[in-house]
Amino acid sequence: MKRNNVKQITIRLTADEYAHVKQLSKDSGLKMEPAIRRLIMGVNLRPRPPDELPELLRQLSGIGTNINQIARTVNARGFASGEDIAAITAAQETIWNIAERL
Repeated sequence: MKRNNVKQITIRLTADEYAHVKQLSKDSGLKMEPAIRRLIMGVNLRPRPPDELPELLRQLSGIGTNINQIARTVNARGFASGEDIAAITAAQETIWNIAERL
C-alpha cells in the first residue's frame, strides 16, 4: 500500500514503554510500525490466534457433526442408549480439551 504525503515523526520512549509496545507488537503478530499506527488510530490490538486454530476448528466441526448424527438417531428411536450418552460425553470432554488449548 503506497502512502501519499507521508509525514514522519520521532518519539522517545522509556525502556518500559518500548518494552510494552514491543510486547503488544509481538502478541498481535504485527511489526512495530503498523502496531503503533493502529494504536494511534484507537484500534484495540488483539493477540494473534494460535497457528493451530484452523485444525482445532476442523476438529470441533467434526465433533459437532458426530453429535448431530447421534441426536438424529436418538430422535428416530425415541430414546438414548447408554452408548449414545457415552459418545456425547466423550465428545464433550474432547471439546473442553480443545477449548483449554485456545
